[in-house]
Amino acid sequence: MKNYWFKRKRYGWGWTPITWQGWLSLLVFIGAIFFTVTKVQQNNTSDAVGWEGLISVIILTILFIALCYVKGEKPKWQWGNEDKK
Repeated sequence: MKNYWFKRKRYGWGWTPITWQGWLSLLVFIGAIFFTVTKVQQNNTSDAVGWEGLISVIILTILFIALCYVKGEKPKWQWGNEDKK
């Protein structure tokens, strides 16, 4: 068994952190988003800054999803506990 940082969600598609490394990476992701939004608000001089902030948030999100994919269980759609037959 691998040492997963994230496990598959019981309902829906995605992951939830289960180790301190998973929780730390989630907090770093949230902090990076807040930092990016704060910088965009401080530099609100043109429309280009808004696009720059949006692109930064999209890149951060893609990187976090990639981390979850690498360090988590294989994602799949599920709804509740699996029936073992």
